[in-house]
Amino acid sequence: MGKFKFGVSLREIGSRDAWIAKCRRAEELGYDVITVPDHLGTGRFAPFPVLAMAAAVTERPRLGTLVSNVPFYNLALFAREASTTAALLDGRLDLGLGAGHMKSEFDTAGLPWHKASERIGYLEDSLGYLRKHFEDEGIPTPPLLIAGNSDGVLDLAAEHADIVGFAGLRQQPGKPPGTFKLDNAEAVDERVAYFRGKTSRDLEHNMLVQHVEITDDREQAAEAWHELTERTAVADARELLDAPQLLLGTVEEIAGQLEQRRERYGFSYITVFEAALETFAPVIRDLQ
Repeated sequence: MGKFKFGVSLREIGSRDAWIAKCRRAEELGYDVITVPDHLGTGRFAPFPVLAMAAAVTERPRLGTLVSNVPFYNLALFAREASTTAALLDGRLDLGLGAGHMKSEFDTAGLPWHKASERIGYLEDSLGYLRKHFEDEGIPTPPLLIAGNSDGVLDLAAEHADIVGFAGLRQQPGKPPGTFKLDNAEAVDERVAYFRGKTSRDLEHNMLVQHVEITDDREQAAEAWHELTERTAVADARELLDAPQLLLGTVEEIAGQLEQRRERYGFSYITVFEAALETFAPVIRDLQ
C-alpha cells in the first residue's frame, strides 16, 4: 500500500533559536512534514511567518498549516498571505484549511461566531477564491488539505482536497464549542466510509494522533489516558485500544497498529503533536 508519511504539529514557537532548533530536530528525526496550527492565545504564533522561517532552516520536510482557521480571515488578505508563503517555500507548502471550531477564539478576536453550516459555506467560498488568486499570481496552487469530521467539511474535501484530514473528534452535545469527545474505531469507520462514498478520487488520508505512549502495558496506558480526559472520551477505556487517534504500546506494537489502520482506514499520512516529537521517532525508524 505504499510508504507512510509522517508529520509533526509544532504548537509553540518559543524563542527564535528554539524554533529553529525544533524544526531542524524534526528534520533530523525523519519527519516528512512540519505543520503548525492556527489558534489565538499566549504563546501562539502567526502560521505563515514561522513556516517561512522553517523553510529557511530546513531542506527536506514539507511545511504546512494544520489547519488554517479560514473563517478568521478576510479572503483577500488570507490569499495574499498564503500565496506569498507558497512563493517563498518554492513548492514545499501544504495548505491546510478548516472551518473553525473554537467559539472562544472568535470572541477574543471580536469576530462573529456563525453556525457550522455558514462557516463551512465560507470555507467553500475560499476554495474558488484561493485557486483564482494563485492563478492570477502565476503561482501553482499548493496541495490542499481539508480537515474536519462533519458531513459538510468531508463533502468539500471529497470534491476539492488533495489530502483529507481526520482527527476523530466530535463536539460533545450541550457543551461549549470546542469541547470534544473521541470517536471510537467504529465511528471512524463510518466517517471514512462516508468520505469514500463521496469521491472516486484517490486522496491521501491524514490522521492527527492525539496521544503517543511507548509502554509495555497498553491497557494501563489506555486507562490512564481515560482518567486524564475525565472519562469523557469514550464510554469504556478498552475502546481506546483500537482508536486510531491514540498510539499505545511498544515501538513494534505501534508500528503494527499503524500498518493495520492503514489497511482499515487508509491512514498513510500520520501527524503527531509536538509533545510526541521524540517519543514517536523510533516508530518512524521502524517503519522506514
